Order: sequence, then structure tokens, then C-alpha cells
Amino acid sequence: MTIGWLDLSAGASGDMLLGALVDAGVPLEVPARAVAALPVEPVRLTAEPVTRHGLGATRVHVHAPDSSHHRTWADVRALLAEAALAPAVRDGALDVFARLATAEGRVHRVAPDDVHFHEVGALDALADVVGVVTGFEHLRLTSLSASPVALGSGSARGAHGVVPVPGPAVLELLRGVPVLAGPVPAEACTPTGAALLAARVQEWTPLPPMRVRQVGSGAGGRDPAELPNLVRLVLGDPVAEPSDGVLVETNVDDLDPRLWPGVLGELLAAGAADAWLTPILMKKGRPAHTLSVLCPPDALPAVQEVVVGSTSTIGMRVHPVRKVALDRVQDSVEVLGGRIGVKVSSAAGRVVNVSVEFEDVAALARATGLPAKEVLRAATAAAHAAHPGASATLGDREGE
Repeated sequence: MTIGWLDLSAGASGDMLLGALVDAGVPLEVPARAVAALPVEPVRLTAEPVTRHGLGATRVHVHAPDSSHHRTWADVRALLAEAALAPAVRDGALDVFARLATAEGRVHRVAPDDVHFHEVGALDALADVVGVVTGFEHLRLTSLSASPVALGSGSARGAHGVVPVPGPAVLELLRGVPVLAGPVPAEACTPTGAALLAARVQEWTPLPPMRVRQVGSGAGGRDPAELPNLVRLVLGDPVAEPSDGVLVETNVDDLDPRLWPGVLGELLAAGAADAWLTPILMKKGRPAHTLSVLCPPDALPAVQEVVVGSTSTIGMRVHPVRKVALDRVQDSVEVLGGRIGVKVSSAAGRVVNVSVEFEDVAALARATGLPAKEVLRAATAAAHAAHPGASATLGDREGE
């Protein structure tokens, strides 16, 4: 199981991502074979070692003849469909170009199929997209996360004239993604790079917990004074956050309260260690309840199914939790002609709590015809006498 994380503090472009993949161990011939399968003019990839601010990196060059083709989204779809590519690579490349066409269409106020790719439809961009998608498919990552993306600032000249930086298409592609200008007053993230990131990255986060196995650095063509112009790809094994269980929570304001006892019972039957309701006041003054469920990780799917199926919620929060548990042993005491279970809890070898099982109290009360409070009083006194020095409490659930 391998996870990846991209350091995008210097932005991203197709060739930088491709360089990072090759530098991280993807053989150059892997993306080169996929690029050669495109039914276009001959395109060749080469790689060279470079340095940026003294840091070693790989720069991948795309060697392609000048092309006068201004391909539309329909043209790109057709050539990708015709190419002898693995299905996952073809689908991944189509996803990237679909995002590009949609973003360019919004910027220029035309339908995506009417978009004429210029820079992003050139042979080098086709090679970047197919090469990067092939590289990530070769790694078979279980997840890919990334830092916020540096976009740059200022202006740049494109096929339509001078455009502001960040470019309009880049901003469209990275809607909902954490971004920043960064220190370089130039284009730091290209539309091709933005589309690849939007299609491949699943989570935007600082470096996640992992055991690092490989680091790849892909260099861009420029070498600005402000920082190393690199994309770094960090590969490793995930390190699980320590967790003894899971806390599931959801706020519900529109469920008939008569249904809640049944919901709690279903959750316990599904494997929850505990489940409870907390009255709350939601927006606009609506009374509601917070449903909280503690469960072991392996019971989470069944618990979520009950929450979704038996309440009116449309979502839930899931948090890993740690547990500090006292040492416990089961005991019992004889009172009023019956036996009552007792749970004895210890800390550092000293008994600190004695819990009386209320279900046993209720059963003995029914059997003897005595009020439950009388049976409870007798059982509590007997438990306290059997384990002196501990405070006797009423036991219901373990509170795990």
C-alpha cells in the first residue's frame, strides 16, 4: 500500500509533474510508450538531471514537431479513443481534457465542444497529460494528497493576448482547492498542471503521516530567484493514526422522537459500544438532538448503515478516538434470594469502582415483586461490603 503527497509550493505544470514521477522511480519508457501510442506526429520524451537552488531534480523534455493543428475537445476525444492506451490511462486522460474543455469554455463563454485548444491542445500538452496519467497509474497509489497550490501573480501572454496570473482557466479548474499566489511574480501553475491536479489529487493537506520510501523532484524550465522551481512527489507507507474506536455524530431536527429508542437499540445490535442523544438548539431556534455513537472500527459500516437508514440525517461526522480503560473483572453478590452481577474496576492495582448491573436488579425485582429501588439499595450495599474502599455505582453500559 503506497500513498503519495505532492509539494506544490512552487506551482505545477505537466512537465514538472512528469519529472517528479520519473525522479521518484517511474521508468521513463513507461510514459514514453504511452505517448508514442498517440496517433499524432512523432513525440519523444527525454530526461536530464538538473539543479534548482542547489537541489537535484529531473527535468523531462517533450520533443515534438511544430504543429499547426488547433484541436477541439472533439478532436482530442477522438485521438485518445483511437490510441492503443490502457483503459485506465485513456479514461484518466479524457477526464483531464474534459476538465480543461469545461474550464476554457467557461472562461471564453462558449460550449466545451467549441473550445479550440491552443497551448493546452499542443503536442507537448498531450504528451504531458498522457505521460503523467500513465506515471500515476504505474505507481498504483492508494491515495494522492497535495499541499495548497502556488499559482503565481502578474500577467502572461497567451494565444488570446495578455492574460492575468493566476490564469482564468487555472482558477476555474481549481475551484474549491486551497491556493495561494506564492512568492514568484509569474505564472506558477499552468492550465495543464491545474487540470492534472484537479483530476488526480484526492485530498489537500500538509504532509500526511507516512514512512517515506521515495522522493522525486520534477523541475520546471525556469529557475526563479525566489525559490526552487520544483514539484516534489513524496511516496511512502501510510502510518495509521492511533485509534481505539470511532465516534460517529450527527445532528437531527426532524425525526419523530418516539423513534429514537428503537434507533439506539439498532445501533447497539449493529456493534456499537454505546449510543446516546444530547438535546441541542440548532439554527433558527429549532430544537434537535445530537446522536453520538461509539463503535470499534470494524463496526463502522454497519453503524453508518443504521444511522442513514433509521434516521433522517443526510450526513455524519466520523472521528477516531482513543480510550483509557480501567482493568475490570466480573463478580456477583447474593441478595434477597438472587444473584446480582457486579463489575469491579481497578487502577494501578487498587479497586476504585464497583458497578451493579441494573438489568439483574430489574429481573430480581420482577421475580420477587419488590420495588426495584429496594433491590438496588440492597445490591449496592452488598457490593460495597464485598469490595470495601471502592465507591459503588449503578452499572449500565461500559461507556466504551
